[in-house]
Amino acid sequence: MYNTLLSFALIIIAGIAFRLLKVGGLSSVDVRNVINVLVLNVFLPALSIKIFYGSVVDVETILVPLTAVAVSGAALATAFLAYWALGKAFGRVLHLNQSQKGALIIGAAFGNTTYLGLPVIVEVFGQKAAKYVLYYDLMAATPLIWIVGVQIANLYGGKKGISLNESAKTLLSLPPIWGIVIGMALQFFHVPLPAFVLKAIQLLGDLVVPLMIFSIGLALRVPRVGHAYVAVPAVVVKLLLCPLAAFFCAKWMGIGGVALGSCVIEGATPTMVLSLLIAARFNLDVPLSAFLILVTTALSFFTLPAAIYLAGRFA
Repeated sequence: MYNTLLSFALIIIAGIAFRLLKVGGLSSVDVRNVINVLVLNVFLPALSIKIFYGSVVDVETILVPLTAVAVSGAALATAFLAYWALGKAFGRVLHLNQSQKGALIIGAAFGNTTYLGLPVIVEVFGQKAAKYVLYYDLMAATPLIWIVGVQIANLYGGKKGISLNESAKTLLSLPPIWGIVIGMALQFFHVPLPAFVLKAIQLLGDLVVPLMIFSIGLALRVPRVGHAYVAVPAVVVKLLLCPLAAFFCAKWMGIGGVALGSCVIEGATPTMVLSLLIAARFNLDVPLSAFLILVTTALSFFTLPAAIYLAGRFA
């Protein structure tokens, strides 16, 4: 497992080096945007079709997303209470404003469940476990951040938000969602796909993992944050509470085996990179959001093995 994490680290370092050296004179922001567009609109939908074309829909299709909802809800509530209590007790010392609280609360609750969770889970449990990532992320975490997360960001950022109708339209327009629907429909109606079509879908889907890891390297940078210690509660919630909540929620719902292990790993993933875009969109503290992403990503190379051990030991 450590060899896998080290290989991921090397790819992330390659992304950082690409950004610092300005390879080919290209902007790292432009390169990351192109990668993200390709992954979102081409490669991840192909992976979704491939996974669900070969998977049977069962009770875990419901239980895994419910676990994700419970974990995110628990993290949001805990982070909110933690920063409310700190503000009451040490407000004169911390000087936390609303934009900083919003960035920390969102960063504590939503993880990099696809960009880092997918490659780790596939490496640990095999390609068949990839469906649990899509259950956890596309059926729960992604809808939550667009419906609940943006409303929280709007509340703390004081900027005009997007309506629930707009959030729903955004979700329904995501190509990976349609990839899931297409894959399920093909499987349900037993539609045979030619070998060359399956091979093309596989080749496209196989590009998701390395590109997502490389994109993390392009995005990571050290921001200037004057009081970085305020991120400690958010880091604890994201890297300690979330995997434990995922474990106990999944066990309580009767999930076991690879599905349980996948939920725990998803809970242990570091702060979602998308939270940085939400922070910028809704006037939250962008440097603090970037700092939280950097710290949790770095620490996850130590906490993820612990989560994997927990999943394997008690699954």
